[in-house]
Amino acid sequence: MTTVVVSGAVANKHRHGGSAWVRMSWAEGLRRLGFDVLFVEQLDEAHAVDAAGRPAAFAGSANAAAFDATMEAFGFTGSAALVSADGGQIRGMGHAELHDRMRDAALLVNITGHLRRPELLALPRRRAFVDLDPGYTQVWLAEGHDVGAAGHDLHFTVGANIGTARCELPSGGVRWRAIRQPVVLERWPVVDAPFTRFTTVGSWRGAYGPITWRGCTYGVKAHEFRPLSDVPQRAGLPFEVVLDLHAADEADAVRLRAGGWTTLAPAVARDTAAFARYVRGSGAEFSAAQGVYVHTRSGWCSDRTVRYLASGRPALVQDTGLGDTLPVGEGLLTFSTPQEAVRRAQELVADHARHSAAARRIAERYFAPAPALAPLLAAAEMAP
Repeated sequence: MTTVVVSGAVANKHRHGGSAWVRMSWAEGLRRLGFDVLFVEQLDEAHAVDAAGRPAAFAGSANAAAFDATMEAFGFTGSAALVSADGGQIRGMGHAELHDRMRDAALLVNITGHLRRPELLALPRRRAFVDLDPGYTQVWLAEGHDVGAAGHDLHFTVGANIGTARCELPSGGVRWRAIRQPVVLERWPVVDAPFTRFTTVGSWRGAYGPITWRGCTYGVKAHEFRPLSDVPQRAGLPFEVVLDLHAADEADAVRLRAGGWTTLAPAVARDTAAFARYVRGSGAEFSAAQGVYVHTRSGWCSDRTVRYLASGRPALVQDTGLGDTLPVGEGLLTFSTPQEAVRRAQELVADHARHSAAARRIAERYFAPAPALAPLLAAAEMAP
């Protein structure tokens, strides 16, 4: 059986259930396709904290506990390793076994270039970098910043339009191949239920600030979301958001609530089980996107949206050029203005059952492991 190594942030994002689903869906998707998958994560000891967010020892940290729990939940206990950035500590398998397994690997799938240790990167026969932040990654690379993409044989991005005439982003000297975020459909059974409310889970500002390229500055998600503050009120429908919002942005929370939004704290979706319950308990997704995804027409599709679709929950999301490579209008709907958002929200709710069925069909056709990961396997010349 061919071995594949997947690396990504689980312990590093231990309070974000949705983030763990992203990384583990790549690992589990490849395993479902018949590969022997090893999951490896690198944790800087300076980032190890306890449950209260205070500095903690690597082995006894909340990060390590979250890693262990996630590996167990997805069946990777015994086939996973959490390693320190300096190589001094490891959790899961031992150093010798880790090196042997990685040396046998045909491919490393390095999500966002998370694994940086040179001696580990050199072990698999081939290395594939996966970009989850289209726009940020390409601009930083073009500006000469280290984004973890060096030393890889293949480069993939979830920005489907990057590298085409449809998108103005730079390549940074890299040949970008489009790839979709996989979802293991069995993990997201269809929810046959009437519409309850629009929901989403997200960070108000995201991990990065505004970014500038060739004189254009692209704002953070907050800048795209603010014009949508009164969409619930105008649509006459219930909208809810699980929002990671800094105390300094409380005025935005007040604006959202005044416009009809219900706001919930991130703890509602802090682990993988809670995140899944929240998505499946929703009527549909509604969300804005980062400015750079939208205004460069990157073709980005959120991993969160993919899980809504798989659950038979339709999605109404801000247009990033999605329609260039995915069917939109049924199950997956897009908007560019608040007026469009209001109109399409009402249309979706008026025919919710049809849109729900279409949502699952989109997930099956485009985001199940076989179609989603086909570009990776073809480029790496690997067969499942």
